[in-house]
Amino acid sequence: MPINSFLYPAPSTPTFAYNVANSLRFEDGSSDTLSRTPSSSGNRKTWTWSGWIKRSELGRTQNFFSAGTNNQNYTRIQFNSDDTIYIAHVDSASTTTEKSTTQKFRDTSAWMHIVWHIDTTQSTASNREKLYINGAQVTEFSTNTIPAEDYQSTMNEDVAHYIGTQLGSYEKCSCYFAEVVFIDGQALTPTSFGEFDSDSPNIWKPINVSGLTFGTNGFYLEFKQSGTSQNSSGLGADTSGNDHHFAVSNLTAIDQTVDTCTNNFATMLPITKSTDATFSEGNLNVTYGTASTRRSAFGSIAVSSGKWYWETKITATSSTSVEINLGISSTYNPDLIGNALVSTNGYSVSFFPSNGSLYIGNTQDETSLGNVAVNDIIGHALDMDNGTLQFYKNGSALGSANDITTSGSNVGELYPLFTPAVSCSSGDQTFTASYNFGSPEFSISSGNADANGHGNFEYAVPSGYFSLCTKNLAEFGG
Repeated sequence: MPINSFLYPAPSTPTFAYNVANSLRFEDGSSDTLSRTPSSSGNRKTWTWSGWIKRSELGRTQNFFSAGTNNQNYTRIQFNSDDTIYIAHVDSASTTTEKSTTQKFRDTSAWMHIVWHIDTTQSTASNREKLYINGAQVTEFSTNTIPAEDYQSTMNEDVAHYIGTQLGSYEKCSCYFAEVVFIDGQALTPTSFGEFDSDSPNIWKPINVSGLTFGTNGFYLEFKQSGTSQNSSGLGADTSGNDHHFAVSNLTAIDQTVDTCTNNFATMLPITKSTDATFSEGNLNVTYGTASTRRSAFGSIAVSSGKWYWETKITATSSTSVEINLGISSTYNPDLIGNALVSTNGYSVSFFPSNGSLYIGNTQDETSLGNVAVNDIIGHALDMDNGTLQFYKNGSALGSANDITTSGSNVGELYPLFTPAVSCSSGDQTFTASYNFGSPEFSISSGNADANGHGNFEYAVPSGYFSLCTKNLAEFGG
């Protein structure tokens, strides 16, 4: 079960005895990959792969672990274009065995745990290959052929192994990875990597795996380091003790994140977009095209209580005449999803880079608050306890806090459930907004956490406000 569900905070958040500090963000458009070729083959009949994944993009084939010499000899596991999970072992250009789940995995707001193991020494055919999602074995497949007894997979052979792509150049992934483990010589079950929470028994959470026996070619990727070399200081550093470090392709220090399976941060939701919005960099970048309709995109966490802070940076515009709207949108009425942020379902700050005009509120009343330029950072301080939203520009308040509860603002009837949002009211212009909910995809020069030590922001978090992540939601509600 996901830690966080679509648009709404989880009804309860587990207590983690073991905390995962980092993940690694992969972007298809940047061709981000990790790779390693073992010096010799390990046990090709018996092994286990485990990893936590938070999806960023849906509806496209994306390979998250593979090994092989070419497109005629390989083993792989991937998300299909219909968002099912697919496994294949291919020898000499013919598919030897394959599995495809009937279940579809379309939640981009949640972390999921995948365990895939093979043990072809088993005489019982159904025991030779198993797939588990969030602690539960997958038993329903639309295609399910089983490896022959003593079959040797390409996985764990002395050939190139890849994370985030098939064979280095195909079907690249857009997702976050955390706690990636490979066990050589054992077919382990999910309880070696996770457990159900005692207070929230439907929630699956990670445990410390450092004490496992990883085997000859085994590895453990925690993504704690930020270098780009294939060594213990690199993003692909192996911390199992085997020193099986992965080579880094196109990933940089900014791709190391604190959005993990034990502290899930908000992102923007591609499944709530309206016309002509493109998402990238772990759904923290939103780029608008030139469609004539007004269009909005919304955050993955909605709140009804507490005090919350996030930052938005406008990184590019096609013209100085584009109108950009940043703020919050109600989720009270699903029929309103897709309307412009400045209509009756939202409250925003709007600006035109061409002349510095800046407006606050959905009534578009000009407040003469000065110029807002590309690369300025707009801070949002949302106080759901007192019903206010304060905007900041580069750390300085833009006027006074805005009342989001009164009927005069046209959003009072929709109070009190809001989510971060962005929209564009210039149908023939484009821009890109980069969101920082505490796990930024753009470089931070100063570095400021909230009072709980969560998040990394360019400007100081206002006193009493917190980043939108599940650990803060557990403490302050949502």
